[in-house]
Amino acid sequence: MKLPVFDFHCDTALNLAGGPGHPASTLRRNDGHIDLERAATLDGYCQCFACFTTTWENLPAGESVEEIFRRTLDAAILQMEKNSDYIRHAYSAAEVRENYAAGKMSGILTIEGPAGFGFDPAMLEQLHAIGFRASTLGWNEKNPLTGSNVTGGGLTDLGREYVRQCQRLGIAVDVSHISDEGFWDIMRITEKPIIASHSNSRAVHPCARNLTDDMFRAICETGGTAGFNMFAFFIGENVTLDTCCDHILHFLELDPDGRHISLGGDLDGCDVLPADFAGVQDYPKFAAALRARGVDDALLHRIFWDNALEVLDKCTI
Repeated sequence: MKLPVFDFHCDTALNLAGGPGHPASTLRRNDGHIDLERAATLDGYCQCFACFTTTWENLPAGESVEEIFRRTLDAAILQMEKNSDYIRHAYSAAEVRENYAAGKMSGILTIEGPAGFGFDPAMLEQLHAIGFRASTLGWNEKNPLTGSNVTGGGLTDLGREYVRQCQRLGIAVDVSHISDEGFWDIMRITEKPIIASHSNSRAVHPCARNLTDDMFRAICETGGTAGFNMFAFFIGENVTLDTCCDHILHFLELDPDGRHISLGGDLDGCDVLPADFAGVQDYPKFAAALRARGVDDALLHRIFWDNALEVLDKCTI
C-alpha cells in the first residue's frame, strides 16, 4: 500500500535561501533531504516549510535576523511558484485535500522561532495573511516569549499574548523546542489543539527535546498531535528504522487509536538520519518497518496523512 505523506516540519527553506558560502538550492532537484522529484515518488505529499530564525544565529555580515526571515520566506514562496507543476502553496487542510485530488503536492508555511519579526504578536495577523499556519515560540534560546528546552523558564506575559493571538487567527501553536515549564504554561491557557511538530518520546530516549508521557497525553487531550522527528539525536543510539518504530509504538500505548501521532521529519535540519533513511523518498521504508512491527494500513494512513490534516482543520477554523 502506497501512502501519502504529510510532514509537519523541515528546514529546507534555509537551503532554498542560501547564504555566505552556501549557495541557494532549488526545490525541484537538490542534494539535500527533500526535493520535489524524489517526493513525486510518494502517493501524495504535503510539506510544512519552516522559516527559521533565532537570536543565537551567527548572522552574516550586514544582515539582520529580520532580513534573514524575509529572505527565507521569499525563497520558499518563489520555489513553490517556480515549481507549480509539482506543488501548490496551501493555506488550509481543504486546499491540501484539493491539491492531492488534483495530483499536486502542497506546501505550508510555518514559523520556527519568531526572532525574525521581533517576537511581536502584532505581526501575526500579517503573517497569517501571507500563509503561515503554525508557529513555535522559539528555538533553543530564552527569548521575550519563553524559555527553551536548553535554558528552562516558562511563558512571559508576552508569550501568553502570542499564544492567544495565534489561536485567535488560526495559527497552530507548536511546542517543539519549548521548555517543560513553557509547555505546561501553554496547556493551562490553550483553547485549541496543540502540536509538537518535530518531537519524539522522552520515555524511549531521554532527551529534553522529546515529550514526556504526560506531555504527550496532554497534547492528545487537546486534540493535537506529535510529529515524529527523524533526527537520530532525538531517537537513540545506533539508530535504525526499527529504533524509530519504538517511539511510535510507545506513543500507541498511550494513544491506542493512533489519532494523535504524525510525522515531522526535521529533514534538512539534521546531521544524522537513521540507517536506510536518506530523505523524503524513504518514508515508504519507515511505513514498511512499522507494518512489520504490527501497525496496520489504516493506522499507517492516519499517522502519515490523516491526523495532521484533522489537526490543521481544528486549528485553522
